[in-house]
Amino acid sequence: MPVPSAPAGTLAAPSDAGSRRGLRSRLSHRVPPALRHRLWDWGGPAFVVLLAAVLRLWNLGTPHELMTDETFYVKDAYTLLNLGYESAWPDDADARFEAGSTDIFTTDASFVVHPPLGKWLIALGLAAFGAESSVGWRIASAVTGILAVLVLTLVARRLFASTTLGVLAGGLMAVDGHAIVMSRVAFLDNFLMLFALLGFACVLLDRRNAAARLDAALARHSTERASPGAFGPVLWWRPWLLAAGIAFGCATAVKWSGLYFLAAFAVYSVVVDMLARRRAGVPLWLSGTVLKQAPITFLHTVPVALAVYLVSYTGWFRTSGGWNRDFAMIGDNAATGAFAWVPLPLQSLWQLHVSQYAYHVSVEADHPYKANPLTWLLLVRPFQMFYRASENGENGCEFARCSEAVSSVANPLLWWAASAAMLYLVYRLARYREWQVGLLLTGMAAGYLPWLLYLNRTVFQFYSIAFEPYLLLGITFVLGLVLGSRSDPPDRRDVGIAAVVGFLVLVLLVSAFFYPIWTGMQVPTWFWNAHNWLRSWV
Repeated sequence: MPVPSAPAGTLAAPSDAGSRRGLRSRLSHRVPPALRHRLWDWGGPAFVVLLAAVLRLWNLGTPHELMTDETFYVKDAYTLLNLGYESAWPDDADARFEAGSTDIFTTDASFVVHPPLGKWLIALGLAAFGAESSVGWRIASAVTGILAVLVLTLVARRLFASTTLGVLAGGLMAVDGHAIVMSRVAFLDNFLMLFALLGFACVLLDRRNAAARLDAALARHSTERASPGAFGPVLWWRPWLLAAGIAFGCATAVKWSGLYFLAAFAVYSVVVDMLARRRAGVPLWLSGTVLKQAPITFLHTVPVALAVYLVSYTGWFRTSGGWNRDFAMIGDNAATGAFAWVPLPLQSLWQLHVSQYAYHVSVEADHPYKANPLTWLLLVRPFQMFYRASENGENGCEFARCSEAVSSVANPLLWWAASAAMLYLVYRLARYREWQVGLLLTGMAAGYLPWLLYLNRTVFQFYSIAFEPYLLLGITFVLGLVLGSRSDPPDRRDVGIAAVVGFLVLVLLVSAFFYPIWTGMQVPTWFWNAHNWLRSWV
């Protein structure tokens, strides 16, 4: 039965209040509100970042083997560090590299299919720890994963205006297996994810800043707003949008799929500008948005992204040994006619990109962990980075048979719940048009939908790390709805809190259960088999 409200200006009897307040309320009254908020605003994010660091850095060098694509990116990073471009290695290079013989690369150019920025970041770890250290191979990815948890926490706090939901979003990413594993391998995708998330954060800040400036400008131009042909003031300087262009340029300089984020959020910014003017009284049908503000948005994002992308090729430009580096200078390869003015190094770089594009669109080879993008949200075929079986007494095995695995399978309870939440949010956007939902769905669409155009390509589940932050923002939004607000009746709040806490406890238990197979720990084979919840996970 609900407790009747006390009349304004009076206090309920202490005994009645004490009988009705839960432990949460009683504890909160013992700490001054200002101190409590300060501790939570700083301590909550700090805790989830610390948790993320422990889960990602513990035993980071295990296994001391180049796992799958690490063989490309670690060795490419080392040659970038030494030569300024990616060069070729002997056929038996992996075993020798793992044994500490790292200076066995040649000076012959190697054909690579991804831009260099992610490999330069891996090279920072090699420079700090040495190429013979498997921690050095992976430390850049681990730091990136930790920073991503921090950024997601701050983004969610700003997006939902709630430190609690910010900590919740960051905490979910801190304990999810897919995010953990991608932070413990020297792949490129974690860097792509972080830069795209930084761009998302900048777009969020631009949206708040630009909306306030537009409202103020329209208020000062009330006569223009009332005019039938009025467009409203043009926002010429948008520093956060410029920062977003830099971030998306960095994402593209890691993998070309960063272009999808750049395009999606450039369009998003134009649409938001149109809707803001509509709310201010400017008719939506006017073409002024396209003719005036859209080019400004373009100039704030695309040229700066292109500049950042070209800067990432500095090593390739400064040396002469990179693949296709001198293509335009040989024979009749230089462009003629309308493009003859383009500098020869840029013509050579263009030819390199033509070759890379031809490779990407033709990759249809079979692979044991190939995963159709239609199945990514269902977690049908996670990527196993490493597996080693041992008999009793072999490799320290103390059981009848042991397994060591590094599988990129996400926390299944969290992943499936988040995927269901995204479907609900599509409906919710159509029904309520909440801007927070529209923004996070834009991130999700940029990271996921383009892959549906390449259903026959050889692609993998771990590519989904690029959109995982938006999955987690989606389920955080839904959990916030379950929690309710402070204005809800106490019984409603208690039920919501209990449901969310129960879900989080289950997520933590599942993560604890899966952590050994996310980190290559040696376990009995029967225990490893217990984690193969779907037959396709084996």
